[in-house]
Amino acid sequence: MSLNETLGRNDADATSEATLFDLVLRGARVLTAQGIAAREVGVRDGKIVAVEEFGAGLEGQRVIEVAEDEVLLPGLVDTHVHVNEPGRTEWEGFESATKAAAAGGVTTIVDMPLNSIPPTVNLEALNIKREAASKNAFVNVGFWGGAVPGNKKDLRELHEAGVFGFKCFLLHSGVDEFPSLTVDEMEEDMTELQSFDSLMIVHAEDSHIIENAEQASGPEYAGFLNSRPRAAENTAIEQVIERARKTGVRAHVLHLSSSDALEMIRAAKAEGVKLTVETCPHYLTLLAEEIPDGATAYKCCPPIREDANRDLLWKGLEEGVIDCIVSDHSPSTIDLKDVENGDFGVAWGGVASLQLGLPLIWSEAKRRGLSLEQVITWMSVNPSKLAGLAQKAEIETGRDADFAIFAPEESFEVDVKNLHHKNPISPYQGKKLHGVVRRSIIAGTDVDFQTPHGELIRREN
Repeated sequence: MSLNETLGRNDADATSEATLFDLVLRGARVLTAQGIAAREVGVRDGKIVAVEEFGAGLEGQRVIEVAEDEVLLPGLVDTHVHVNEPGRTEWEGFESATKAAAAGGVTTIVDMPLNSIPPTVNLEALNIKREAASKNAFVNVGFWGGAVPGNKKDLRELHEAGVFGFKCFLLHSGVDEFPSLTVDEMEEDMTELQSFDSLMIVHAEDSHIIENAEQASGPEYAGFLNSRPRAAENTAIEQVIERARKTGVRAHVLHLSSSDALEMIRAAKAEGVKLTVETCPHYLTLLAEEIPDGATAYKCCPPIREDANRDLLWKGLEEGVIDCIVSDHSPSTIDLKDVENGDFGVAWGGVASLQLGLPLIWSEAKRRGLSLEQVITWMSVNPSKLAGLAQKAEIETGRDADFAIFAPEESFEVDVKNLHHKNPISPYQGKKLHGVVRRSIIAGTDVDFQTPHGELIRREN
């Protein structure tokens, strides 16, 4: 038992059984929809059943006193995670990924349909994925379905089985078992998804532009950056907007890195196109100008771009053009990152940052004078809305009792040896960050990194 945790009185003289909570959390800084204030939170049967002014005297079988240097946050929701199990569990797996999530204050993840074998493109594959996750989920886990050539007949069945929407690529996905769609095929699937109000999430880079761009090879980051030009993103996003407008489907642009696309996104939203957009910590905290040659840990697709581009992405967040910040946790083995040779043309493109997302974004947001409340809107509230997780992401009565206890002023230096990610490689190695997650709680139960308590979750409506 920690120094700031005590057992509540549960004798008959102290309180009646009807008013005794399973867990009470109280502290001077609790983040609710009304902002950060002194509050007491009562939990029963995994749900928040009371949020009261500090000093209300709520009593529980267990009481957590949130320390003066800590803030009680709703658990983060990360809707873009590649877990890769089964099939490529040496890249990552549910045990390592969900431990990393919990260590970073993320209490719910939604797993991407590719990089696992089989990919989640039919009901059988979904059931295989769920079986793998059921044994080792330290946080809550949901699943996206995949939209690939030839599986239109499977989309409704996957939807009815509870996937949160469907991912497609407009260029080669990086793995042959998850082929890309043409723009016309995407529109056809969008029409199908609109018929049962599902969501199409798109890796938006134009294949033709990339095929005709400079081909990446060797250790120079500039060469890789030129191989994934902004025009590829801009063109593909324009196509997503056009087809979403035409079909009326809800559409979501994944991992936006090109700030050039912000104006067309803004206009589409103003017009009423059902469009949402995410970006990622690596686009908001790293700079192309600072990436050393041969440093393939930084390779991701779309790529990390320049300082001025980063500033515009932050502006897009502040103005509500970009809705969410999610990790796009896309790990691989160290040998696939080609660390020994540092060849950007060969290395796997993906950044593993699931455990570090909150301190990464908080450190940069703090530097820019932005509030912790705003960070949590981008990293918990809005991703939860995207996936339709009405029971997550806010500390209010009726919600799930998923929390993170966060020390925003404490700092640390990233050491890959201290991360739960399966493969110890990170572009953030040695970076000093602000904000330490001291505890994560799932449905009122502490994540102890020994016994998995996470639930497999399904679309709620």
